[in-house]
Amino acid sequence: MIKVADIRPYGKKIDLIAKVVQKEEPKEVLGRLDNTKHKVTEALVGDPSGCILLTLWDSAIDLVLPGKSYKVTNAYASTFKNSIRLNIGRYGRIEETAESPGEPNKANNLSQKELSAK
Repeated sequence: MIKVADIRPYGKKIDLIAKVVQKEEPKEVLGRLDNTKHKVTEALVGDPSGCILLTLWDSAIDLVLPGKSYKVTNAYASTFKNSIRLNIGRYGRIEETAESPGEPNKANNLSQKELSAK
């Protein structure tokens, strides 16, 4: 398990335990490949080291509730609008856990930091 503050852009196989701080209202979007409708939203998740936006699609949206803790396995980090996001993707999993990561450090929000050009 890693800490939120250790997540880097384009990181793979990320396993962590995080608490949901807040979740946005879902939006409907059209899939790029097949024009099917999907729901997407972001949830701010974190641990004592920091916070990051977790992108949630379709059925995963209803699994995540503010104030609850989750074990995320095999996630990956990507960038969107020049900031880092955590994604579950096709091969990742998210499940509620009784294990608490501790209070999220909202002052260190990785998704609010603009990524510098390499």
